[in-house]
Amino acid sequence: MTTPSTPPTPPARGRRRAPSRMERAAGRAAALQRPRVLLALLLLLALTCVMLLDGYLRAEVGGDQRVRTGASASDVPDDVLDGGPILSFPGGRATTVSVPDKTIVLTFDDGPDPTWTPQVLEILEKYDVPGTFFLVGSMVSRHPGIVRDMVEQGNEVGVHTFTHVDLSYQSQARVTREIEQTQLALAGAAGITTTLFRAPYSSQTDAIDDYSWPVYESLGADGYTSVFIDTDSDDWKRPGVSKIVEWATPEDGEGASVLFHDAGGERSQTIAALPKYIEKMKAKGYTFTTVSGATAEQRPQQPGGSGGGLQAAHHKATGATLYEGKALIAAVAVAEWTVPALSAGLVIVGVAVMGRFAMMLVLARRHHRQRNRRRFGWGPPVTRPVSVIVPAYNEKECIEATLRSLARSTHPVEIIVVDDGSTDGTAEIAESLGLPGVRVVRQANAGKPAALNNGVRHARYDIVVMMDGDTVFEPDTVRHLVQPFADPAVGAVAGNAKVGNRRTLIGAWQHIEYVMGFNLDRRMYDLLRCMPTIPGAIGAFRREAVLQVGGMSDDTLAEDTDITIALHRAGWRVVYEEHARAWTEAPGALGQLWSQRYRWSYGTMQALWKHRRSLTDKGPSGRFGRVGMPLVVLFQVVTPVFAPLIDVFTVYSMVFVDFRAALLAWLAVLGVQLVCAAYAFRLDGEKYRYLLMMPLQQLAYRQMMYLVLIHSCVTALTGGRLRWQKLKRTGEVGTPAGTGG
Repeated sequence: MTTPSTPPTPPARGRRRAPSRMERAAGRAAALQRPRVLLALLLLLALTCVMLLDGYLRAEVGGDQRVRTGASASDVPDDVLDGGPILSFPGGRATTVSVPDKTIVLTFDDGPDPTWTPQVLEILEKYDVPGTFFLVGSMVSRHPGIVRDMVEQGNEVGVHTFTHVDLSYQSQARVTREIEQTQLALAGAAGITTTLFRAPYSSQTDAIDDYSWPVYESLGADGYTSVFIDTDSDDWKRPGVSKIVEWATPEDGEGASVLFHDAGGERSQTIAALPKYIEKMKAKGYTFTTVSGATAEQRPQQPGGSGGGLQAAHHKATGATLYEGKALIAAVAVAEWTVPALSAGLVIVGVAVMGRFAMMLVLARRHHRQRNRRRFGWGPPVTRPVSVIVPAYNEKECIEATLRSLARSTHPVEIIVVDDGSTDGTAEIAESLGLPGVRVVRQANAGKPAALNNGVRHARYDIVVMMDGDTVFEPDTVRHLVQPFADPAVGAVAGNAKVGNRRTLIGAWQHIEYVMGFNLDRRMYDLLRCMPTIPGAIGAFRREAVLQVGGMSDDTLAEDTDITIALHRAGWRVVYEEHARAWTEAPGALGQLWSQRYRWSYGTMQALWKHRRSLTDKGPSGRFGRVGMPLVVLFQVVTPVFAPLIDVFTVYSMVFVDFRAALLAWLAVLGVQLVCAAYAFRLDGEKYRYLLMMPLQQLAYRQMMYLVLIHSCVTALTGGRLRWQKLKRTGEVGTPAGTGG
């Protein structure tokens, strides 16, 4: 039987068919969403870059402390090996300079450090002594203010690489990068560059070997002066204040380049020894200078040098170097703020995730035991006929299987197919089957909510079952689904949606998600009486309740969530019936999956925003607002959006912290998820073999879902809406032979 509601107008002969309302809406939606997808991807890329930058900056100083023994120095000139601590290459020829007698070049390595370097600067200023600081670029970028104060105080700075790596083991490209990045950091922090260089793990010139010599030659050709030491305080060993002072003292009035450290570890002994050392050397008649000061007589500053009161080794940063340096400092400042904030967020997310798992396990078990007691019942059996509404738009692949499964129902039903302007002959197929009790209602394309409302208007019975046109019911599904209506307080019932096309990898992943993420959740929400969504694939409603809340609304993309919340607010009870199973065709391609999940997640956000006043309402509406709303926001929006932090920080920790510990932590989280999933599979009578796909699901499928949520959040913040999106169907889901996998 066919009931024409609004007959479609056939296209004029010889003319090209004009796009339908749905097609025009889809075209506009696609145009609107592309920028938002790009913005979502850019946000994720920015987060990744921030994490990588922070990890690069925080790479442990001294993490590459390979030491050679017995390396040859046959390529190093003898006058360099036996020369002074200041090595340069004027005119391409290696030249060393010694520190004049009774002169100390006080040098510090590995800074700046926010704790120790300011104390060193305070001591130097108190005694009017200049220092030469060889700075690690990553530390400069993290603490630019200290470097700025250092230079303004009249101290000299040099390059100590960006990550404190032994350059003699690195490629030429890595050497260049380490130097240039440190220069950019200095430019951004203090507006200068420098010609001084000291290699990490270097000591006196006689330690230069054939591995490190090419590095010094290369840097010398670029105008760098390499600085070594004559005397090492060995303060990093923390031998005691007196030993540090003793070891830093040169012999017999000789001049010396002396090494201290203002970073790289606990430096309280250095801070205590430095004043005593300065007082001791001044008492011996020594003067203190910088590297540039020590070489001023032998190689005076050339015309056109740094000028402006800067140290001779300093040059004012200009042009691209200055602006790139400022950009680097700004990027690091963002990373310095972002990563700790994300770390705190990770703790919150971790607690929320584990709390959710605990709640699901406890409440799902209680729900299962409660509903499977012998004495449990909703009341007298519901045997009266019900109306089943099947909204359909271009469902030619699936509609036959859907209707034949309904025709085998053990519960009396009338079947209303609402054809929403299909162009593929869906309505004709439904009519041609000749199944008893099937009515086809035609309407111009208006969207799924309008199709459902049209079906409700045509329904003859007080209970209406709503399903998708690609879904297959078991013979007992409707009977199980309507039994809760024996309780007059129940206004709607959510069924148990199962993935029918689970043989593919994507289908198997969605199968795990449906069993664990949806059905286990519904058991929890059922006990808490705040079920947020009746799935579009299988749900039953009192016709009275649907009409009371105004029917299906097209205000959101998630009309099922919208009406479920509206029913709660109207005082109706919404429950979950696990035995009412429906087999649906999940998206088989990533693009279709993206479209579906985007609609779900964004629609959920729209529905929550639409019903936000429930937070302050009284009565049943207020109860949902203060119980259900926070749980849905926390578990379906906030936690999933920030859950990528677990994976991001796992990768971060594997690369930059402790690979083994990070891997074990990730496996522990996976283990908890597997336990929850296994219990969910047990409750649903599913086969455990699909859980073998779960580790891969966490690595691939879950990341896509995160992107979808980010996309939804971007859309929610920027505005926009979509209409009912049609997914491509194959019709491969048939009536299941059994209930398991």
